[in-house]
Amino acid sequence: MNDLEVRIVQLEPLHVASAHGFGKEPETIAWNKLLAWAKEKSLLQGPRKPRFFGFNNPNPSPGSPHYGYEVWMTVGPEVAEEGEIKIKTFGGGLYAVMRHGGVDDQIPVSWQKLHAWVERSPYSPARHQWLEEHFFDPLPDPVSTTLDLYMPIRK
Repeated sequence: MNDLEVRIVQLEPLHVASAHGFGKEPETIAWNKLLAWAKEKSLLQGPRKPRFFGFNNPNPSPGSPHYGYEVWMTVGPEVAEEGEIKIKTFGGGLYAVMRHGGVDDQIPVSWQKLHAWVERSPYSPARHQWLEEHFFDPLPDPVSTTLDLYMPIRK
């Protein structure tokens, strides 16, 4: 189990703005919606830096190039939903977390490694939402090549 750098994290509840994309490249669709809205509302500047998360919603289906991706940006309680941007409260949870840096097509390999680590660990898989935390500067270029993969676990 020592071949990966995995840390155990209790993710606190989050208040987030959410956008959804569906198609062959839903991540781009979702990020474009969320970041355009956030820029218009001046939510990307200031002392409080937002955190960014994403996950497949729905997962890819065999034989179809289309799937969904949902993205979240942490926001304060004063932020209201508008149009396609929804406001959600996420309850948090316990996670095994692994850093992925590099090209996007290797993300599934990193997820497989993290899953195998959890299977060998004293933890069990849990049912709360898995997440990918994206690290990037949304101004001027929202390209993300570093992610923390959050696999839900329980003791």
